[in-house]
Amino acid sequence: MPKGLKETSSLISIGFGVSETAANTFTQAEIDLQLNPLDNEVFVVYAVDLDLGAPDAIAGTSTVMRGALTTTSQTAMPTLADSNTLAVKQEQIRAGGFVDGGVGFTSGSNESPASQLEYIGIIATSQFFVQVEGTNNGIAHSMQGKLYGVRARADSSVYAALVQSEVLSA
Repeated sequence: MPKGLKETSSLISIGFGVSETAANTFTQAEIDLQLNPLDNEVFVVYAVDLDLGAPDAIAGTSTVMRGALTTTSQTAMPTLADSNTLAVKQEQIRAGGFVDGGVGFTSGSNESPASQLEYIGIIATSQFFVQVEGTNNGIAHSMQGKLYGVRARADSSVYAALVQSEVLSA
């Protein structure tokens, strides 16, 4: 547990999902953690598991599905380079120039981080956000997942610093 935090729950898994509002449209969902700001409550994230719907296999057309989990609201699909991104995943079918459905590829952040890491992030506000977006698909797709972590109470100075850092880096 990070210094200045005291664990107040056992391991919790929170399921979530988001579906594109239309094919190939950036769509975001807000998931409420129901943290208590009066008690300086935060959520310490140990792991994230993202499960994307497969992109369409269209002959001669490369298709992509992307998904992410962030601690702040986004207006476009984030990458791991963005400061508030905890996890990303991408599924793609490369079929440009092929007469068939092409070849599938998967890439993403490490869903279960190396065991040497104590935690992968801290959510200081009461919500997190999940995003999904496709490219060149014929129908809307979705993403489901799980967030694993514990609730913790921060001392006042740590809580203020965590909230300010999360909000200002949005």
